[in-house]
Formats: sequence, structure tokens, C-alpha cells
Amino acid sequence: MKKALDVLVILVGALLVAVGFNMFLIPHQLLSGGVSGFAMIIGYFTNWNIGFLYLLFNLPLMIWGLVSIGRRFIMISVSSVILTVWLMQILPTSYVAQEPILGAVFGGVLIGIGSGITLRIGGSSGGFDIVGLILTRKFDFPLGTILSSMNGIVIVALGYFKHNWDLALFSMLAIYISGKVVDTIHIRHVKVTAFIVTKQKDELINELLLLPRGVTLVKTEGAYTKQQHDMLMTVITRYELVELKRIIKRIDPKAFVNIVETVGIVGEFRKLK
Repeated sequence: MKKALDVLVILVGALLVAVGFNMFLIPHQLLSGGVSGFAMIIGYFTNWNIGFLYLLFNLPLMIWGLVSIGRRFIMISVSSVILTVWLMQILPTSYVAQEPILGAVFGGVLIGIGSGITLRIGGSSGGFDIVGLILTRKFDFPLGTILSSMNGIVIVALGYFKHNWDLALFSMLAIYISGKVVDTIHIRHVKVTAFIVTKQKDELINELLLLPRGVTLVKTEGAYTKQQHDMLMTVITRYELVELKRIIKRIDPKAFVNIVETVGIVGEFRKLK
């Protein structure tokens, strides 16, 4: 049942992204963020198929991810990208909204929802989400700043070469809205701290160290029951949150888990050696 639901989510997510591309952004020659934005700007100037460019740019990232991350995340991401490209070949590239600003707003919403629900089940819609997971597993990397800069370069290039700065501004709006929708559906902050009160301490520690993150063990006492408990604290990236929940549910479904936003970290935050 869970696998069937995941397949349905991947399909719906890919459909929403493809509709956002073909019916809202591409007809107005607007850009989305990340890899798809690069595919779009090249497609606009060369008339090459944007869907195939999107697939081509994602291939090296997916191969890198398969080597560095593991199968489940990448298999979901590969399925999402292939379905998106396939649906882009089927769906017409035509106006739904005549006004570019409406195309930017509703295109951004649809793409954000499609990407967000795919992230919720432990995958991604491809592109820089794969890069994000790889880099944040190894380094405390300012990925958001770098990706925003890259998006900015592509958007400026669109406005400059098209001699139409309205397109650049509408593209910025679409990317901003898409990012906000993803944050709303998934989780806003790149890092979160999980506090886990459990009776299965050793099993959970062994599994959590495979994420791989450091885990701190804290001895606690229930204020009402006066019983001794073990609490585990770990800081993870948003990409690892789904896997963390899956581990806890499998090992100790009765564990009490508090997940909070992490504003900043002082000290090392990287893959364990």
C-alpha cells in the first residue's frame, strides 16, 4: 500500500511540474530554478527540446547521486525526472494564462507543489536537490546562496539576450514562489535537530550513525513517572528527515520525537569518517 502511494505521489508530482513548465512558464519564455532553468534558456535560444535537455542535464547528477547517496532517493528522483520529461512530450505547450505574471505565479505554485510532495516521500524532482543532498552530507555548505547566485546569472542572461527585463523579473517571481511552496510542503530550514526519547537506544544509535550523523545520548527522567529514559539528539539536513522518520518508525514506533528548526551550528557538521 505504501509503495503504491509513493508511486502515485511521484506521478502526481511529475504531472504538476510538467504542467507548470508546458502550460505556464515555457509559453511565456519564463524560467524556473536550477537545472530546468538552464534547460529552458538553452531551449529558448536554440529551439531544442527543453524536456530532453532537462533529462540530459540531470543524467550526470543522477549518476553522481547513485554513487554518493544510495538507491531509494535516486530511484525516486530518476522516476520523477523521466515521468516529467515524458509528460512534457505529451502535454501541449500552450497558454493557460495570457498574462506572464499569472503564468509566473501559477507555474511557480504548481512546480513547488510537485517538487514538495516528491521531497516529502524521500526523493526529489531532480536537479540541484541531488547536489544539495550530496554536499550537505559532507560539508556545512551554503548551498542556498550558491544556487540563488546561479539562478540569478541565468535570469540576468535571459533578460539581457532577450532584451526583455520583464521576462527576467517574472522568472524571479516564479522561482521565489516555487521555493516558498516547497518550504511550506516540506520543511523550511536546511538543518533540523531531532530529540528522540526511546527505549530502543542501541538499535537507533546504530541506524542513525549510518545517515551518517553524530548522535548525542542524554539520560533523562520523566517528571511525572520518575522513570529513567534515554534521549538521542541529532542534527540532520532536511533531505535526511524522511529517512530519519522511517528509521524511528521501524525500530521504535512508540518513541517520542521532537523535531525543531536549527538556526545555526557552531562546530563540525559533516559526514563521519
